[in-house]
Amino acid sequence: MRTEDLDQKSQSLYEHLGELRFRLVRMVWILLIATGICYHFSEPVFDFIRAPIAPYLPGGGLIYTGPLDKFMAHIKIAFVCGIIVSCPLWLYQVWKFVAPGLYQNERKYSMGFIIAGSGLFVSGAAFSYYVVLPMAFHFLMNYGGTTDKAMISIEQYLGFFTQMCLMFGVSFELPLIISILGMMGLVSQKFLKDKRRYAIMTLAVAAAIITPPDLMSMVMMLIPMVLLYEIGVIMVGIFERKRETEIRQNQRE
Repeated sequence: MRTEDLDQKSQSLYEHLGELRFRLVRMVWILLIATGICYHFSEPVFDFIRAPIAPYLPGGGLIYTGPLDKFMAHIKIAFVCGIIVSCPLWLYQVWKFVAPGLYQNERKYSMGFIIAGSGLFVSGAAFSYYVVLPMAFHFLMNYGGTTDKAMISIEQYLGFFTQMCLMFGVSFELPLIISILGMMGLVSQKFLKDKRRYAIMTLAVAAAIITPPDLMSMVMMLIPMVLLYEIGVIMVGIFERKRETEIRQNQRE
């Protein structure tokens, strides 16, 4: 390989790493600002977060054992809310990093990427809050009878709640991730269809790891993830047909 080619590749890699650093720094600033804004609303948000487990707690409240526990809980709440509220902004940074690897005509989908990504993330978090968590708590808090009473700490609950909402939010981005990989030419609709059984197996393992240790919660996560995978397969096929049509049109011209 010629020295000029090596220099060009090194320069290209250096530029990509520089762009990645630039976008990550911007995302950090976005999250910090959003967290600061959300901190002022942490009290009513905390009441909202506590609601799914409140019926199973003595007095409807969580406990804390350290003087800083409640303060740190509000910081964590503000951070999670900052992630959700600023979703369109940090997704835009992700798109700006990915866009150079796409065809010129595919870069016009930036607004659709941001809207779809934000909607999917919020939908995943909402699905976790309104569907999965109530079912999980009903099973976990009633398991073994009602003689024993739960005393859950703020730290334990927020860790569990945050993990569930964020993981469901990220998992609901699956069709968007698959679509981008397809637009970049890294996967094809045929490849996704041929590897469907392996994909479903991987999703089942992921659902078992992420959700609480009960079958119902796992199934409640696996079903939408499989549906989202199939949506991603359809979207990749649509983009492939559009690309082939545009290539034929360019060849005629």
